[in-house]
Amino acid sequence: MKPDDELCLCFHVSWRKVINYVRVEKVTRPSQVSQCFGAGTGCGWCRPFLNRLVQQVNENPPSPATIEQWLADKSPRKDRYETGRNAHRTAANDASRQGSGSNAEPEAFSPEQDGTGAKEKSD
Repeated sequence: MKPDDELCLCFHVSWRKVINYVRVEKVTRPSQVSQCFGAGTGCGWCRPFLNRLVQQVNENPPSPATIEQWLADKSPRKDRYETGRNAHRTAANDASRQGSGSNAEPEAFSPEQDGTGAKEKSD
């Protein structure tokens, strides 16, 4: 993914905005990210990614000069991210039509779990 790609697709919040918000505001709890333009308060798909991103930024914050490569190393491919989000929304819609609701959250992306054991690079 690229820094200006959307992390929170419901509220159109970019990866760059969240990363800078976490760095500048010294975010310590993932729930605090909701104050960054509402990130994570819509469908819920991005919450695991926000949780992981807060941890990663606090452990090893990127500099403005290295944010693109840092993000390429730590984020899913854009097409895979959007496909997963669409599947999440479809499942949530199906569950709400059946009256059961959906509290399941998607698993957070881990580059080591992409099926090949290798890190994926952004497009």
